Amino acid sequence: MVPPIKRGLHVRNRTSDKKPRVLALLCVIALSARAAFAADDPAGAAPERRGTELGFAVFQQHCVACHGNAAYERAPTPATLRAMSPERIYTALTTGIMKSVGDTLSDEDRRRVSESLAGQLLGSEQAGDANKMPNRCPGNPPLREVGKADWNGWGNGTENHRFQSAAAAGLTATSVVHLKLKWAFGYPGGTSAYGQPTVVGGRVFVGTDTGYIYSLDASSGCVYWSYRTEAGVRNAMTVGPTRTAAGRVRYAAFFGDLKANTYAIDAHDGVELWKTHVEENFATRVTAAPALYDGRLYVPISAWEGFQARVPDYPCCTAVGSVSALDANTGKLIWKSYTITERPHPTHKNLRGVQQWAPAGVPVWNTPTIDTKRHAVYVGTGDASTYPAPATSDAILALDLATGKPLWSHQVYAGDSFIVGCEGAGRTENCPQVVGPDWDIPMSPMIKTLATGKTLIVFATKAGDVLAIDADGRGEPVWRVDVERKAVASAGGGGGGRSDAGGASIVSAYRGPIWGGALDGEYAYVGCGGGAIAALRLTDGQRKWCTPLNATPDNKVAYSAAVTVIPGVLFVAGSDGRLWALSSDDGHALWNFATARPFDTVNSVPARGGSIVSAGATVVGGMLFVGSGYGVVSETPGNVLLAFSVQQ
Repeated sequence: MVPPIKRGLHVRNRTSDKKPRVLALLCVIALSARAAFAADDPAGAAPERRGTELGFAVFQQHCVACHGNAAYERAPTPATLRAMSPERIYTALTTGIMKSVGDTLSDEDRRRVSESLAGQLLGSEQAGDANKMPNRCPGNPPLREVGKADWNGWGNGTENHRFQSAAAAGLTATSVVHLKLKWAFGYPGGTSAYGQPTVVGGRVFVGTDTGYIYSLDASSGCVYWSYRTEAGVRNAMTVGPTRTAAGRVRYAAFFGDLKANTYAIDAHDGVELWKTHVEENFATRVTAAPALYDGRLYVPISAWEGFQARVPDYPCCTAVGSVSALDANTGKLIWKSYTITERPHPTHKNLRGVQQWAPAGVPVWNTPTIDTKRHAVYVGTGDASTYPAPATSDAILALDLATGKPLWSHQVYAGDSFIVGCEGAGRTENCPQVVGPDWDIPMSPMIKTLATGKTLIVFATKAGDVLAIDADGRGEPVWRVDVERKAVASAGGGGGGRSDAGGASIVSAYRGPIWGGALDGEYAYVGCGGGAIAALRLTDGQRKWCTPLNATPDNKVAYSAAVTVIPGVLFVAGSDGRLWALSSDDGHALWNFATARPFDTVNSVPARGGSIVSAGATVVGGMLFVGSGYGVVSETPGNVLLAFSVQQ
């Protein structure tokens, strides 16, 4: 897979140039060896879905023997490939200079690699343009009053409660039973509707896996404008004021993409104000929404590196999670704090002569939480990619708002060094010496001050543990609960691994409260393992209720998507695509809607829903908004944004 290094050149066969042909032959040999390696190992099989993230594994398996290898000077580096369009990469693999390599891949894998490296879907450049849609809004008036009745950003506030007041919600436990679909908007060519809708000033702002950002009228779904990013966007927009050099105030929508770029675009007309490339490593990306506070944008960085870093041709591992503070007016970097104190450095070469690196990993998958009283920003971290795992992996980190200096950390699971596929026969030299369970803290921490005056940081892990730690006590544990009810630990039991660290628990890790809980004045609401939702008392973690929602007897519906709560009602959705409204009093079902089906759309784009396993619903002004479809790894794809309103 070696298109010309210089950008702007057409990709074509050059039969008169022997060097590319020799290079292609060498890459075919390397690829054939990799194919044999994968064939002997089911754990190395490619994912089952297309998308801007899945092809990274194919690239690691089949392409890094040349790309990024200093021995092949003419092979573009991964960073160079990331700057190309998916069409250019795909052409190189099908009819261009790397056809000999592309012929050894299925067409699906050629598409996966092209889309993953480019961060965009094939054919999406023109198809998603709002100017070509039939539902253009007749005009573009100024935004309505901002901040009066909005859902802004991931958690609807810097404390990430995912709570909406009764006045702003415009819905009650009585009225939600009358919710009906009002309009549906299709994402042209999309496979994952994983961008959570933000609703501000009467407009919906939403990002897509095709790389398009849309501004829609909340009431009708007509489209005001679109903006094309460099890569897919799987986070929520945050809308806030910026000030020009001349002192003029305007509202901007802030977000990040899957190439680790962060953007500010004018919320009124979609004109780019600034763009900052936050992290250079080609495997890094912005998957969670940045947080905006007091003129600064706090940007989390995650990575996709560990997906197939076990492949012996891969120089494992160099991607490290981080948080950066940017000036919201200009995009200039103010500070950057990495989740690992030591920077990756060469360690040894494996038997294939491929350089290995450490330490690496510890991504930040969640939106930062701002503690204005303690001048701190909190994030949860994931596992390490290399051994040994640092004390900052699977932890809550507290950073100073002004400088990014680490204040303290609280580790939930020690020793979690993880790379996909390193179990059993899939183990290679690249794997950690001791492979952890991949338990992570994907959920944004939520901060809440109780009536007693104690301030808690509440969060959950992929393994199903929900914890509360003391914000004034440098993360000292207050309570810890396994929402599967296998174990309840009292204060003082915050460190180390779980007592039930068997295979069953590792399976349940993917069915716990992964992407987000919600809380009101008294309770936290999270997904349970085994397909249920639980309400936990904030003071001590005691369970008020737990409602099973699975419609199937084999308990395979996961409720890992973020929960949303309004007074009297919480909204949850499952991997089967069904959206629920539950009573916050006792958990009984008030309303539900099956989204995994085709929809007629206001923009005449063929669309259907699928799994809802990451972003949650948003509620504003008597309406409910949710994206349906998550075509990453093994869930059901979809490309639709749905809007519901009360209709008698």
